[in-house]
Amino acid sequence: MTVTIGYMPQQLHETEDRKKQALLVNLKNTGDGDFNGEDAGRELRGLAETLELEIVGHETVNVRDRQPRFGMGSGKAAELAELAAQLEIDCLVFDWEPSPSQQRNWENLVGIPVIDRQELIIQIFAKRAATREAVLQVQLAELSYRLPRLAHMYIDLSRQRGGRYGTRGAGETRLETDRRTIEKQIHKLEKEIEEVAKQRQVQRRQRERHSLPVCALVGYTNAGKSSLLNAITGASVLVEDKLFATLDATTRRFEPAPGMAALMTDTVGFIRRLPHSLIKAFRSTLEEASHASLLIHVLDASDPHAEIRRQTTTAVLRELGAEEIPVITVLNKCDLLEGKAEEGALLARFQDSLAVSAKSNAGLEELKNRIAILLRGIV
Repeated sequence: MTVTIGYMPQQLHETEDRKKQALLVNLKNTGDGDFNGEDAGRELRGLAETLELEIVGHETVNVRDRQPRFGMGSGKAAELAELAAQLEIDCLVFDWEPSPSQQRNWENLVGIPVIDRQELIIQIFAKRAATREAVLQVQLAELSYRLPRLAHMYIDLSRQRGGRYGTRGAGETRLETDRRTIEKQIHKLEKEIEEVAKQRQVQRRQRERHSLPVCALVGYTNAGKSSLLNAITGASVLVEDKLFATLDATTRRFEPAPGMAALMTDTVGFIRRLPHSLIKAFRSTLEEASHASLLIHVLDASDPHAEIRRQTTTAVLRELGAEEIPVITVLNKCDLLEGKAEEGALLARFQDSLAVSAKSNAGLEELKNRIAILLRGIV
């Protein structure tokens, strides 16, 4: 695939010898509260590296005046454009979501593809989608992202001469044709996803008939959910130290206590400002959490912003209608902590939580005991 300038999703996950070089740009006052500055920058870097971009520069812009043309002052935009030219990069990556017109203005200014946070995440999902359901869901998210940007792709064509006064120009005709095509594709994908969701519902009812309670692993991306699933159930789900390594819900049987059977489901990880199109597209997969008997909320114990990650996951669960389901909070990767003192401080901070390590198996027996006790009270 080749990189296409315009508002089609930029296919940046290529298999060429040379990685695409990128300049990353964070805005300092994005309304994320304490999640700002260095941590937001690290997350953007992680997203870019997951898409195998080579990062040649990283700028943090303190925006006081969000001017409509570029989302920042024209002087600062010119500075970034000059830096991009000096670095000879292939694309500019923003941690914020400019409007379609702003994105077009930026591409006219810098002359290279401009990728926003939403498109970056969608492209990661596209790269990692393996099953038919995940592929359909990502295609839907891509088309939903593309649709409002069509007008800016054809703004020059719509001004072409050739039609009589009061008739439609060639560009407008092409725009309307492409819009109808994409809308039809979206409708077709929604129906296909609906069919797959019905199959998932049948599987869920079959599990319910067998009276097996379901424990859903939920949490921020890269918190170690898949590693925990493997450690507890003996599964062999792919584990990578990358964002969104898991897109499909994987379910395995395990015994939280001798003679007691249950199912454990691994779900797609959450992230702050997860694009709404992806939440909508992956709703059938995410809803596995809303139908669970018990939620196991996995946090990375070594993450200094674990509380913000917890809030992000809680917000998505609330949107899915899963906020009333009993929860066990698990502090994973406790092997990365500096001694029992730090572990104790975290356990005090996150009340009723458990410190575990999927890597060393520490705390897993205690976790299974907690699961068994809660399931006996639920089932």
